Amino acid sequence: MHIWSWQGFYEYLFNPFLLQGALTTLWLTAASLVCGLALGILLALMRLSANPVLSWAAAGYCWIFRGTPLLVQLLIIYTGLPLFGIRFSVTQAALLGLALNEAAYLSEIVRAGILAVNKGQKEAGTALGLTKVQVFRTITWPQALRIIIPPLGNSVNGLLKTTSVASVISMEELLRRTQILIQERFMVLELFIAAAVWYLVMTTCWELVQRRLEARYGRAYAADHRR
Repeated sequence: MHIWSWQGFYEYLFNPFLLQGALTTLWLTAASLVCGLALGILLALMRLSANPVLSWAAAGYCWIFRGTPLLVQLLIIYTGLPLFGIRFSVTQAALLGLALNEAAYLSEIVRAGILAVNKGQKEAGTALGLTKVQVFRTITWPQALRIIIPPLGNSVNGLLKTTSVASVISMEELLRRTQILIQERFMVLELFIAAAVWYLVMTTCWELVQRRLEARYGRAYAADHRR
């Protein structure tokens, strides 16, 4: 009875079809992060706005997207919206679903970072004649960024693995391509472990980048305090 094949494992570990799936996972993660972060910053500013309509709208958005599974959201976007004449390709639906979902979580990270900045520093900037935009750009955001980076890095790590959920709508990222090969070659364990190895490689590489980012911004913050 066939249980494990080292030859099959090594063959599929560097299989071009599987490697292309890993590249798709990487660009899908990056694109979802950029779009999600842009929307997340906007939502965070809306939550902090004195306008109750904007604040409640952003809070409602986060409540919906954080309170429902990403899988359900993807299925609604890809299979539900076409009933109303709104159609997306697999790639568009995957990117849209991941970005919208990630934005809800990133907005809370950004909002917490902004709130953590001492109000006295904002008031001092205003007293010096700076506009609200200038205060945010030169005082609030640089300090909030060093607080935001660690949880943001963890979100990127999670997003990289969460892209696998897009396989349910046939997005050919790493997991989906692994499943396709399994259906053709019937090497279940070897292929799933090969996929796991590539997920581990990608998350490990990101952790190294994250450490460098944290060290860089941490040094900048420490240097500011020594002056």
